[in-house]
Amino acid sequence: MKLVVAIVHNEDAKVLIDVLLKHEHRATWLHSWGGFLKQSNSTVIVGVEDDKVDEIIGHVRENCHSRTQTVSPIPPIMEPGEFFLPYPLEVEVGGAVVFILPIDRFERI
Repeated sequence: MKLVVAIVHNEDAKVLIDVLLKHEHRATWLHSWGGFLKQSNSTVIVGVEDDKVDEIIGHVRENCHSRTQTVSPIPPIMEPGEFFLPYPLEVEVGGAVVFILPIDRFERI
């Protein structure tokens, strides 16, 4: 048995959960945040048999897409006399990071 932990963009989480439930996979959706942009995202956790891991990964690939977003950089701590012009940057966000962990024991109570 495996525990699949997928960190996905908030915009993709509901679609992913709906697809997983449609295919009769039980999933837990947690709101989380972090990373370079310190923005909120979602963590989707699914416990599955070993032979279903590739199916779960396929659903993540099909429904969690990267996109570009314009952000304004946070100015660094500046010394007197320094001049900082914050120009908006276009960065890639979204997609998914997936961890697959072995499970020794699983109980549904």
